[in-house]
Amino acid sequence: MKSILLREIKSFFGSPIGYLVIAIFLILNGLFLWVFEGDFNILNSGFADLTPFFTIAPWILIFLIPAVTMRSFSDEKKQGTIELLLTKPLSIWEIVNGKFLGAFILILIAIIPTFIYVKVISSLGMPEGNIDLGSTMGSYFGLLFLIAGYTSIGIFTSTISENQIVAFIISVFLCFIFYFGFQGISSFFKNFEDIIAFFGMDFHFKSMSRGVIDTRDVLYFSSITILFLSLTVYKLKSLKL
Repeated sequence: MKSILLREIKSFFGSPIGYLVIAIFLILNGLFLWVFEGDFNILNSGFADLTPFFTIAPWILIFLIPAVTMRSFSDEKKQGTIELLLTKPLSIWEIVNGKFLGAFILILIAIIPTFIYVKVISSLGMPEGNIDLGSTMGSYFGLLFLIAGYTSIGIFTSTISENQIVAFIISVFLCFIFYFGFQGISSFFKNFEDIIAFFGMDFHFKSMSRGVIDTRDVLYFSSITILFLSLTVYKLKSLKL
């Protein structure tokens, strides 16, 4: 697995992909949070918290993560190297986990610089340091699980087609459904609104953002991640047969 992980990271940073992903994520967040006028502008909100960041970050990642993962296996299939990859002395789970962790680490690197926002907002608080660190750290924790869920979906969709654009579109669609789709559908079923919303990532991400880590939220994101990684393994096994 380590060899696959290192190969993925080298491929990301051996080309403009890794640098573009990090730059795009930071630039988009920076523009919405500090430059553009609107509801997400922290300076205009009058509150010393990172709620705007944790509101727009999942939407940016819905497009950014599929752009990273779309080549994971679809490119291998297109280049005809998928058979060679599957014959390596590694289990399919190790191959999938290596691909998954490579993409996950890349997005994690893009998230790390945003901790500067915490320092800046803390210094802008009245009095200085007046920021809810519990809620902020809970939101970051939730964002990590959200990234893991998105990445597992993207890895799976990359096995569906050798066309990277198709893999990207399917991944964006599935990420959107799991993040907001259940929340949107729940509004049409008032008697079952909470039950339906419970199946969406948005519900559990907001729950973690309150600063209280509930095992149900951790279990939900872990289940989503394991489910799509398992589907990826199943799909690759069908190709190996």
